[in-house]
Amino acid sequence: MEIRPIHNEADYRRTLKEVSRLMDHDPDIGTPEGDRLDVLVTLVQAYETKHFPIESPDPIEAIKFRMEQAGLTAKDLEPMIGQRNRVYEILNGKRALTLPMIWKLHQELGIPAESLIRPYTLA
Repeated sequence: MEIRPIHNEADYRRTLKEVSRLMDHDPDIGTPEGDRLDVLVTLVQAYETKHFPIESPDPIEAIKFRMEQAGLTAKDLEPMIGQRNRVYEILNGKRALTLPMIWKLHQELGIPAESLIRPYTLA
């Protein structure tokens, strides 16, 4: 199989099959097969980014996901958001995040700022 751009679903499936075959052989980096795998994976990633984009979660879902990942409670968010009633207002979508809250959540919990600044609808 010569290396060609991925233009459609058939090209995509064919390239995935070739990537799978190459990965089964586990080629060394810098070898012709290793270089081929590297280029094909790059093509697949570019195609997937263009054709299967993954939207960032809304800010509240991002916070809840991070809380679940880290085993955090509403009390743990108080230093970043404010008193517990404010935390619940944020988590229930009744109050919008402020810029200082976004910055603290980003700094303290590592939530991407892009996720926290996305527009969302209040309840």
